[in-house]
Amino acid sequence: MRKKSFDWQTFTRFLPYLTASLKENLFALVFGVIAGGTSVYVTFLIGRAIDQLIGFGRVNFDALWDILWLFLIVILITVFSQWIIQRLGNQVAYQSVNRLRQDTFAHLNQLPLQTYDQTPHGSLMSRFTNDLDQVSVAVSAVYQQLFTGVTVIILAFFLMLTLNVTLTLVVLLVTPIIFFVSYWVAKRSQIDFRQQQEILGDMTSFINERVGNQSLVKAFQQETRNEVAFDGLNQTLRVRGQQAMYSSSLTNPVSRFVDHLAYVAVGFVGAWLILRGSTTVTVGMIASFTIYSTQFSKPFIEISGLMTQIQGAFAGLNRAFDLLDQPIEPVEAARTLPAIKGEIVFENVAFAYQADRPLITDFSFTAHAGETIAIVGKTGAGKSTLVNLLMRFYDVQAGKILLDNEDIQTIPRNQLRQSFGMVLQDTWLFDATLRENLTYGRPDATNEMIYNALKKTEMFDYVMDLPEQLDTQIGHYGVKLSEGQRQLLTITRTMIANPPMLILDEATSSVDPLTEKKIQDAFLALMSGKTSFVIAHRLATIQSADQILVMDQGQIIEQGTHVELLAAEGAYHALYHAQFQQSATLS
Repeated sequence: MRKKSFDWQTFTRFLPYLTASLKENLFALVFGVIAGGTSVYVTFLIGRAIDQLIGFGRVNFDALWDILWLFLIVILITVFSQWIIQRLGNQVAYQSVNRLRQDTFAHLNQLPLQTYDQTPHGSLMSRFTNDLDQVSVAVSAVYQQLFTGVTVIILAFFLMLTLNVTLTLVVLLVTPIIFFVSYWVAKRSQIDFRQQQEILGDMTSFINERVGNQSLVKAFQQETRNEVAFDGLNQTLRVRGQQAMYSSSLTNPVSRFVDHLAYVAVGFVGAWLILRGSTTVTVGMIASFTIYSTQFSKPFIEISGLMTQIQGAFAGLNRAFDLLDQPIEPVEAARTLPAIKGEIVFENVAFAYQADRPLITDFSFTAHAGETIAIVGKTGAGKSTLVNLLMRFYDVQAGKILLDNEDIQTIPRNQLRQSFGMVLQDTWLFDATLRENLTYGRPDATNEMIYNALKKTEMFDYVMDLPEQLDTQIGHYGVKLSEGQRQLLTITRTMIANPPMLILDEATSSVDPLTEKKIQDAFLALMSGKTSFVIAHRLATIQSADQILVMDQGQIIEQGTHVELLAAEGAYHALYHAQFQQSATLS
């Protein structure tokens, strides 16, 4: 479905972001009127100056010098006013886009996890960068023409009527043709620009994923395949971009051609009137009138010349507003919760990511307060899904989950999530200091709390040897960390937060056996008296768990302690001995 040439609905939605800069708009209006008025007055002075040629070899120099001095003053005022308008236009453009970015990012933080699972991260990033950058450039360019252009159109029209009605009609007959050309080209190019922005988002996502996982690409020798895939996206972008640029670039030359026809027509009609003996038409008037006709149509032509940027801006705005239209997690009022004991009960829970592919059906299980629950099973068995349901990243579709005999859907998400500490297999540390990373879940943590946690994860000596210790910058601009060190720091971060319940997902998969043993001892101390869910494929690390759940296709197929499950000689027995034999073979 084609969009309208000028998307009024999108423009109306963006208008509050523009009008929020009230002071800049008012000053731009004032200087726009001044610049427009002086531009029109300069044209009038040009005509007056030409009319000082009163005969062959005769010039009224006294009057001409007065006009030239006035001309110079008016030109200086025009230039100064246009400079002010340009600065104000840039301020309004970037301030409005800054507000939209803030709203979009704030909205992003309120979206459910499902949105991130279904949307490529590169596409989200593109909306913050490429799309909104195009908006700011287009707003700045159009804004600089708006107030001055409107003033010029109004004043030029009335002055043309004052000079000569016949010549004014000539100009007015040509102007609708310029409108028609702009409308036709804009209507044709709008869909091309939207497709161009979508392809650009896909390319950003592709590059983000490949650059972020370059070690994996090289390990599997996929450089050539990636180049072929990128070339495909790049060629598609080239074709779409050329189509959009070609269709929109027709506007300016065609509009100027029509404008020049009006310029020629004014000259011919003016000359014809003089030859017929008109006493009201002078050579100076015709000179002024031709300039007035150009000034009258110039704002339309300049805007049509900016149609490429305008259409790109609308495409970017639509993609940004599409993100803002994504439903957020319902706002829940905070309330006072009793001290959490940590008893978790699943009652006949059912859940599916896709309606036609049920994953968990009629799932029931009880984790008593303070117990360590280990969850094992093949990939896709539903282990991580249980975590998603516990944290309310997704809500159950049938049944319920109880925390201390209260349905978790009645507990505000933020308060529920504050009750859990998570250490995931995929580590995440942001570009900041060690202190900022370690206290991410507890900003008020003292140095003593941080040091105690670092000692338990065997990272204390390493941090103390750093140049600025806890204030050392890590990430892209600071010290580089190994994957094992990053994982140890994420464990430290959870220890500092000290929540009443824990979720550990392959927490020690990237450390050496000796360090792993020390971390396990620290975790045992940390988990003492806390309900803990441990998702693990390395069964040797969960032998002390109070309960082990063996899952397959969203169901518990075995349940018990390590000793009980081995004695049953079922699925857990097979998994355990398969790993034991594999470890023995590798050693």
